[in-house]
Amino acid sequence: MAAPRTELAPTAGLPLRWRDFAPTAAPPLARSLARALELDDGAATLTCSGTAALVLALSALKRSSARREVIVPAYTCPLLAIAVAHCGLELRVCDTRPGHFEMDPDALAALCGRDTLAVVPAHLGGRLADLGAPLRLARAAGAWVIEDAAQALGARHADGTPAGAAGDLGILSLAAGKGLSIFEGGALIAHDPALRADIAELAPQLLPNSPAWELRRCAELIGYAVFYGPHGLRWVYGRPLRQALRRGDDVAAAQDGFALSIPLHRVSAWRQNIGARAAARLPTFLDAARQRALARSAQLRGIEGVQVLGDRRGERGTWPTLTLLFADPAARDAALARLWGAGLGVSWPFVRALPDYAYLRGTVPPAPAPNAADFAARVLAIGNSEWLDDEAFARIAAVLQESCRGGRG
Repeated sequence: MAAPRTELAPTAGLPLRWRDFAPTAAPPLARSLARALELDDGAATLTCSGTAALVLALSALKRSSARREVIVPAYTCPLLAIAVAHCGLELRVCDTRPGHFEMDPDALAALCGRDTLAVVPAHLGGRLADLGAPLRLARAAGAWVIEDAAQALGARHADGTPAGAAGDLGILSLAAGKGLSIFEGGALIAHDPALRADIAELAPQLLPNSPAWELRRCAELIGYAVFYGPHGLRWVYGRPLRQALRRGDDVAAAQDGFALSIPLHRVSAWRQNIGARAAARLPTFLDAARQRALARSAQLRGIEGVQVLGDRRGERGTWPTLTLLFADPAARDAALARLWGAGLGVSWPFVRALPDYAYLRGTVPPAPAPNAADFAARVLAIGNSEWLDDEAFARIAAVLQESCRGGRG
């Protein structure tokens, strides 16, 4: 596969500016996030990753309950399963509803019981999962709801509630490409005063000072500022992607192969200051991404055999990607073969249902998840970065149309 001259980002992340690195102090990042979500100042606890936020949430819940089961969607980030295992809890995988990433309400009802500690509904690529069934079923079982808004920072549910604030707890990610980024970071949102007190007590224990890890993250953040653009991404993202594709390693190409150990450490004031300064630009950035995505979604709806996942009535999701679902898995595969690795920002969100990752055997219990596996076989994402111009988007649309015609043939 020939390397393109430039590489478009697979997700729309907020580029950093050099003035974000100014030496002057900025408001605490956790407070900036809470205020952006219109929550009180004590609602957010800063963590070193979205995964660390989930570890902190589960650890706080575990302290006051003998329950040990955590239910997650069958199609979601593998890090959810790794975090549950890290906390010594039992994972329960819930199949998704047909043609979607949301947990199937009937399957979830069958899983919820007296040993259910938490249900973790997850949003995907800025698209919001309906939390109605998870909230109702968790409440009936006496369990907590942890809203995974790692891919939806800045989104709002139909009633105006920010993504991450609709459950009992919520996790956010500040990783590269997740909108606002400090390269690797996260936050935990909590409403209950007793839970907040437990989180405040646990956070220093679970997230200790680690100069080695923080020095690495500081260097990576500088690299993000330098390389996050069409020319730099060619080397730090595109080159490893194409190497993995040549090996036939789709898990590595999608960056789904995570270590089973989770780095847990405190985020330095330096990185927090950078994130807080960049946060002031996030609303304008998200609005621009939304306008781009809505216009391009309308263009793609003319392609028979492709569905663009969008907002329900009243919702205001974010648009780091345009998430597409093909009617025919063969058409999706044909499009992916031509576009993944072509430098156009087209990717495969997660390549497996959780029980189907070989490296997660022993971490994820065997469980039937046919709907999640079908979703994984038909989904494709187009990065909604500001560098994707009309000419490049037209090339993508043409391949999608040709692939769907070939699939019908």
